[in-house]
Amino acid sequence: MAKKGARDIALDVLNRVEEHKSYSNLELRNVLDRENLSAADAGLVTELVYGTIQRKLTLDHVLSHFVGNKKVQTWVRNLLRLSLYQIRFLDRIPERAAVHQAVEIAKKRGHQGIASMVNGVLRNVLRQPDVWERQPKGGRALQIAVAYSHPEWLVRQWLAVYGEETTIAICEANNRTPHSSVRVNAWKTTKDQVLDKLAEEGLEGQASSVSPHAILMEGGHAAGSRLFKEGYFTIQDESSMLVAPALAAQPGMRVLDACAAPGGKTTHIAEMMENHGQIIASDVHPHKRDLIAGAAKRLGITIIEPIVSDALDLPEKALGTFDRILLDAPCTGFGVIRRKPDLKWNKTPEDVRAIAQLQYELLKTLAPMLAQGGVMVYSTCTIEPAENQEIVRRFVEEHPDFVFDDTLAQDLPEAVRVHIDETGACVQILPHHFESDGFFIARLKRRG
Repeated sequence: MAKKGARDIALDVLNRVEEHKSYSNLELRNVLDRENLSAADAGLVTELVYGTIQRKLTLDHVLSHFVGNKKVQTWVRNLLRLSLYQIRFLDRIPERAAVHQAVEIAKKRGHQGIASMVNGVLRNVLRQPDVWERQPKGGRALQIAVAYSHPEWLVRQWLAVYGEETTIAICEANNRTPHSSVRVNAWKTTKDQVLDKLAEEGLEGQASSVSPHAILMEGGHAAGSRLFKEGYFTIQDESSMLVAPALAAQPGMRVLDACAAPGGKTTHIAEMMENHGQIIASDVHPHKRDLIAGAAKRLGITIIEPIVSDALDLPEKALGTFDRILLDAPCTGFGVIRRKPDLKWNKTPEDVRAIAQLQYELLKTLAPMLAQGGVMVYSTCTIEPAENQEIVRRFVEEHPDFVFDDTLAQDLPEAVRVHIDETGACVQILPHHFESDGFFIARLKRRG
């Protein structure tokens, strides 16, 4: 049996994601683990899958001029999308090669009629390059949605909150390939030492302006390095690295991380506490508890106690006993669209409302567990005010023993401080600010 090529494999992944509503990153990981691909082919499969999903609305708009309302099988539509993505966005793949490969796949999976249709559509697109610039009939939100491939309802919400210029900047950033960053284990080593040791392994990196603990990787497979295995660093986005400094936990403190998996922020807190004190790391899934324990072991951290518990049901015996509480709340994830492109297509306005209610319930439930004078940090990887600013404002209004801690700036890097809002306690990072994940952080204090 002939070995499948990169485009065939990418098409398999796209079909499974669409038919089973599964996550592209998980489907991709499964197929890359199963297929014995070269690094180049694995990279191409990854780019084709993420890129096609990322640009789906733009691709479908172009296809609509040639396919119209014809009923097209899922795999054929995905083949056309994938091929158009190559033609428009992958300069290194010749247009003729993209068309030829698509026709060959269509012949193999279907019949000559389908192959002829695929050939005709793709060649028509090549003959009419202006089709990419044709705007849909509708308002500005729809035009931006199609041009930058985001759901119209989401673009409409962002326009209302951020205005057109920032909305377009967010969409553009969401379509760019994310970079990889690592967090130096400051309890064990220094950034300069890690940079030197990375160079010895043939890996290159540079210091970040967003986090003093971050190194931006320039290619290579950091998670496969000896340094990673020996606990010198953790794979983590720069924005996420701002959460532990915002919590400002000191050595000897008792800390609760209420939604802790997979443990990136938990271990960062422990490193900043110099592995002295106690951190209760809670997650609702048993296998995620194991992820937290594994991360701590790799980094040489011993103060983390992972437990399996729904944050809404944490033991009442812990009332008022924690010096610090972190609620890294479940959210829509609209700040990490560039890493998980299917997110934007799978969420609805109703999802935002439902998750905002859960977020508020979590915050309200955890509040009594904080000691007087203690600090609670609320964070998300979304950019929706309904999940961020509105949640913490409502909480402070309804809980008079809590206030915004307006000293947040002193614990954040200078480059980030400009994005702190008028409360002095909340910061919203948007994806285009630093080419990092969109992230919200709020620091609240319980009156002493």
